[in-house]
Amino acid sequence: MADAANPAFGAKAEARVQSFVQQVYGWMAVALAVTGIVAYAVANSEPMLLIIFGNIAVFYALIIGELILVVVLVRRIDRMSAPAATASFIAYSVLNGLTLSAVFLAYTQGVIARAFFVAAGLFAVMTVYGFATKSDLTRIGNLLMMALFGFIIASVVNIFLQSEAFYWIITYAGVVLFVGLIAYDTQRIKKLALSGFQDGEGEHKSAIMGALRLYLDFVNLFLLLLRIFGRRR
Repeated sequence: MADAANPAFGAKAEARVQSFVQQVYGWMAVALAVTGIVAYAVANSEPMLLIIFGNIAVFYALIIGELILVVVLVRRIDRMSAPAATASFIAYSVLNGLTLSAVFLAYTQGVIARAFFVAAGLFAVMTVYGFATKSDLTRIGNLLMMALFGFIIASVVNIFLQSEAFYWIITYAGVVLFVGLIAYDTQRIKKLALSGFQDGEGEHKSAIMGALRLYLDFVNLFLLLLRIFGRRR
């Protein structure tokens, strides 16, 4: 058995982590680019806006489609081929771009840019922390996952309550939640890379799943920051 204290073993492990992380962040960047391009294109296309937002059934169908794709990826990715997992992830980023086109209609480009760069800065800081920290974030991660369910439930409840105070509590709590999830998911990705993979296909599918988690963390953080920085048109 290889000795973890052996320099050769350490170099090999570091190379494995670096290679896997590059895949994860590469796919995350691709998905974010696809979402941004689709959202911007739709926001500047009157026919597309009419199709998506002129018929509430179409909009909700897109939302349901997004949820189905996420559930399929999370629950069935082990049974999927690597190309199918990749196609599903890209399809999800396209659907998300269609619905997020509303962002360009609701907020000024200055506000969107500010929220994006702040989200990117927080993401970078928490990513570095997730990789560098010696603390095991598993326990915190479990609490964050429970908080995520609470966040979702509270957001749904407030649709009916329409409480402005509750809205802002949820918003700021959400920022803290997703900042924490970025660090937690980053550490999970590092641990996964260190544990190794059975084959190249397994590594690719794990990279897609890691990219999906970080993509969701980033997009949700960005949307919450938009609320805070936003000035309605």
